[in-house]
Amino acid sequence: MKKEKDALTFRAGDAAAIAAVVLAALAMIVFFLFSAAKGGAVTVRVYQDGELIREMPLSTDTEFTVRGDYENRITVRGGRAAVTQSDCPGEDCVHSGWIDRPGRSIVCLPNRVEIRLEGGETADDVDAVVR
Repeated sequence: MKKEKDALTFRAGDAAAIAAVVLAALAMIVFFLFSAAKGGAVTVRVYQDGELIREMPLSTDTEFTVRGDYENRITVRGGRAAVTQSDCPGEDCVHSGWIDRPGRSIVCLPNRVEIRLEGGETADDVDAVVR
């Protein structure tokens, strides 16, 4: 009787496939590391009634008030921005919390104010997780 080779032996093609998967994984890691490192400066833009009323770098700490039908206290500190005080009904803008990535925004509908973070790279992660 002829002895057959074991079906689970390691072959040269297997080593090439493993090497290709490892190289692809390393390439993805390097791509994500370098894409996270670039991006440029992030700018805070404040709009009221659709018109730009204030613009500043996110890296500059400041506080100011936007007045209209209501008042919104906007704080930029430590590379993030928030509406920290408002007299509008519900104060949803205050409850929005801090934003720190391009593509994010806070809106106060009663006062028709929008705070946008622009520049750098747009955030492409999830907005929220519901449990």
